[in-house]
Amino acid sequence: MPHQHHVSRRQFLTTTAAAGIVATASGISNGWAQGAQRIERLDPALDRILSTSQPIQELGSGYGGPMGPAEGPLWWKEGGYLLFSDIHNDRRMKYTPGQGVTLFKQGVGRANGLTRDMKGRLVACEHDTRRVTRLELDGSLTVVLNQFQGKRLSRPNDVIVKSDGSMYITDPNASIVPEQWDMQHSGVFRVTSDLGTITLLFNDFVFPNGIAFSPDESVLYVTDLRRNIIRAFDMQPNGLPAKQSDRIFADLSGKEPGGADGMKVDTEGNVYCGGSGGLWIMDAKGKKLGRIVHGQPATTNLGFGGDDWKTLFITTRSHLLAVNLNIPGMPVPTVAKK
Repeated sequence: MPHQHHVSRRQFLTTTAAAGIVATASGISNGWAQGAQRIERLDPALDRILSTSQPIQELGSGYGGPMGPAEGPLWWKEGGYLLFSDIHNDRRMKYTPGQGVTLFKQGVGRANGLTRDMKGRLVACEHDTRRVTRLELDGSLTVVLNQFQGKRLSRPNDVIVKSDGSMYITDPNASIVPEQWDMQHSGVFRVTSDLGTITLLFNDFVFPNGIAFSPDESVLYVTDLRRNIIRAFDMQPNGLPAKQSDRIFADLSGKEPGGADGMKVDTEGNVYCGGSGGLWIMDAKGKKLGRIVHGQPATTNLGFGGDDWKTLFITTRSHLLAVNLNIPGMPVPTVAKK
């Protein structure tokens, strides 16, 4: 049962605005109802990735609410379990195969996207504190990013870590925190591995959300939820994207609800992302191969897991789902063995 919070007038307005954005992007406002589940094949190449005849597994439900949905699925390989965010209820949940979903931690700053750095440390985008944090191996907490040029972040959404240890972070929802000293634009940021240099990569996204690299890290993908597109950029040796290479990788809009939200890439470069009507699977060139129609009004995020990284975990606004893959996803770093 969700615990009760005292909500100030400003928090209420913030929550209402946030819920409105998500509801509109998710298609909830158009009266759409839950539909039948299926996996659609748009190209024969999809058969190499997954079986279209398999059921979509429901692992848990009842998460989310006006202050945010289920989000951030992250496989913890050495523990054999999945962590994911229940933003509205300000808790981190744990799914263990064969045991189901349990509470992992209450009071996590209403974290959204989760990942691990090259040393296996947990990195989280916290909504309430408007910061990105790293949980050290000794249990202490380090602030990775909470401001840029003296202005606080708006609502950090998702984060990925490059093999050199640098972190790439999306920060949408500038209009939700309108204090005059805050940033007046959404942003995509890069933080170096030593946390010493912060770079604003882009400020022209309406709602930057999901973010991912190609397997060789030569291409950076960033979703724009409001526009329902994935933009792609070629990476330079200095860790910065070449802005002149900016292109639309995929348009995931359509008549059905759902927006370009969380995103991941498998070991062969296929891109998985929420969009209209479910979760889309595209090849490395942006060709749409198929769609997982899970029957929920939005795909909020996804993550690979299992011992072989061939389980695709999917979060919607209120559910945790899964399907089995034939191709492993890009693995998440673990704590190095001494």
